[in-house]
Amino acid sequence: MIKVFIIEDDPMVMEINKHYLESVKGFECVGTAANTSEAWTFLEKNRVDLILLDIFMPNENGMQFFTKLRKEEKKIDVIIISAASDIENIKTALRLGAVDYLIKPFQFERFIAALTKYQKEYEFIKTQKKISQEELDEQFLFQKKSPNLKLPKGLTQETLQRVVNQIFEIKEGFSTLELADMLGISRVSIRKYLHFLVEIEFLSFDLNYKTAGRPVHRYYVNKRNISKINPYLQATNK
Repeated sequence: MIKVFIIEDDPMVMEINKHYLESVKGFECVGTAANTSEAWTFLEKNRVDLILLDIFMPNENGMQFFTKLRKEEKKIDVIIISAASDIENIKTALRLGAVDYLIKPFQFERFIAALTKYQKEYEFIKTQKKISQEELDEQFLFQKKSPNLKLPKGLTQETLQRVVNQIFEIKEGFSTLELADMLGISRVSIRKYLHFLVEIEFLSFDLNYKTAGRPVHRYYVNKRNISKINPYLQATNK
């Protein structure tokens, strides 16, 4: 379990980030702080693997905190989540070793992608003592960009985005009927999208025999395959 600490002075944003984090398997929010003073107190007594760090905060800002964290050689990774979009803050964060930088407001999918990428690298490093140049390139340096892919006939990017957004909000498995009711889309149409998402291995399913009559398909997100949806959400349908 990856232990995550959130430093954010806006209570509403803090709750949103915490909610997002708790929806991802393998991550645990071990604490939160509204300022860096609270953060230092927490870090003195607790182990943390990853910090989700805001920049704009009263007194010591996030970048000052990050700089001090590195000077003290704390072995903690940092993802910046901030409204700061100026190039100087971004360059400073990257120089300090931020593993990712999310600019507010960001889409839930981008948050998931950041955590998924981090989780993959974290687990890979844990299991390795030495790695080859090929593994280093593949895991960290020269990762290939996903190509934009066309959706199957009859599916639209706009509806796919709605379907995926709703799925991310569901923590447990769901049926075709449940998802159709949530979105206000016909079951026939939803089945087409679910079939596609299973086909690209974004979703898996099993059969629920507890209901009366025919067994019901229940769908689940494949956490390790979340990124497989990205090329299709980027696709342009003509």
